[in-house]
Amino acid sequence: MPSNERDAAADVGLLAPVWAGSAAAAATGDAAFLRAMLDAEAALTRALATAGLAPPAAARAVTEAAAGLAGADPRELALRARADGNPVIPLVAVLTAAVAERDPAAAEYVHRGATSQDIWDTALMLVTARALEPVLADLGRAERALAGLAAAHRDTPMPGRTLTQHAVPTTFGLKAAGWLTLVRAAAARLSAVRAALPVQLGGAGGTLAAFHAYAGPDAAADLGPRLLAAYAAETGLAEPVLPWHTLRTPIADLAGALAFTAGALGKLAADVLVLSRTEIGEVSEGAGGGSSAMPQKANPVASVLIAAAARQVPALAATLYGSLAAEDERPPGAWHAEWQPLREALRLVGGAAEAAAGLAEGLRVHPERMRENLGLTRGLIVSERIAAALTPLLGRERARAVVRDAVRAVRDGADLRSALRAGPAAAALPDEPLHDLTDPARYLGSAGPLVDRALRARRNHDDD
Repeated sequence: MPSNERDAAADVGLLAPVWAGSAAAAATGDAAFLRAMLDAEAALTRALATAGLAPPAAARAVTEAAAGLAGADPRELALRARADGNPVIPLVAVLTAAVAERDPAAAEYVHRGATSQDIWDTALMLVTARALEPVLADLGRAERALAGLAAAHRDTPMPGRTLTQHAVPTTFGLKAAGWLTLVRAAAARLSAVRAALPVQLGGAGGTLAAFHAYAGPDAAADLGPRLLAAYAAETGLAEPVLPWHTLRTPIADLAGALAFTAGALGKLAADVLVLSRTEIGEVSEGAGGGSSAMPQKANPVASVLIAAAARQVPALAATLYGSLAAEDERPPGAWHAEWQPLREALRLVGGAAEAAAGLAEGLRVHPERMRENLGLTRGLIVSERIAAALTPLLGRERARAVVRDAVRAVRDGADLRSALRAGPAAAALPDEPLHDLTDPARYLGSAGPLVDRALRARRNHDDD
């Protein structure tokens, strides 16, 4: 195929700006999968040599040939894969021919004893491990930035909102600490999953029988487990207890961690999208995007893209969870259904993490607007506090009635302090206590200590 046709058919993220050009896109492209499959094949031959099932010279020849093919165009493999259902089969043919050119005797050790799913699943785990590196780095950047925001705005009062309405005052530091806690939890889940990503090796039916056949009648009973351990060591992946061709726990765990991460970042984005509305204006993105029609716009583009990713990844994870119900020792379709959703989930989470790091690092906070907004309800945001203060003085029911009357007066145009001064609360609460009770900045509960708690938890985690 001419190069211009190849370029025209390439998926470069035109419809997915959240991951276009990101580290996650590069780490999960077709070239990355080709490299990972070649790495898996080379590592297998080295493991065979370690177990005494292949000569060291064959391992060297396969490794060198695989390295020489890593820059090849994967398009031909993709087209040939349609005939056999997966790209490993044509890859084995290409790799075998390349090895034969170097060392004809070594060619027979390419893919020896393995099945296509061994190589593909191992390659998938290699791609995932490599793709998660920049994701974890970006989550670390976001953590540090959010910790800085939480500390800097520990006591910055702002309206708390429930069901879209002003509820009680909170602090921006506590909100940032919440984001920080979610991002930390996401990083912990992804780190745990990454550390557990397993190599795959089971042979045709998960019994490793072919390796025994090649070893001959005197093969040790523990040949398979020893070979599995050697393969894990060669790839840098974890050693599974069993071959997992139809035991898709690693995929399900990965799906869950990716969906959680997308949602955690989505919470950050959702809050920024609300708080940066023109009529709220409590935060703004450091580098907003433009509009093709309205020159005044500075759109919260990073948040928009993160929010879009957060809405897609759970559906992709559902497909991956569905593949747990895999028949027999090789599933017809469930395995194949995982490939694209997993790649897209990795890309979306990678792009969202990169965007979230930039968003957190550049977020502009507007405390003066927060204070203005605290006054929008003319004091009603602290009505809970007034009721609590009046209860021991007037009794629960009378205190509630007084506050209800004051609320009606405020809705008719008064402010809460004036409404209370005109009613029974005036005698119970002199002006000075009433002034303090109606100040939203004085009704923050344990917001500050909770921020300290979140920051301390992060520091303790970093020290471990």
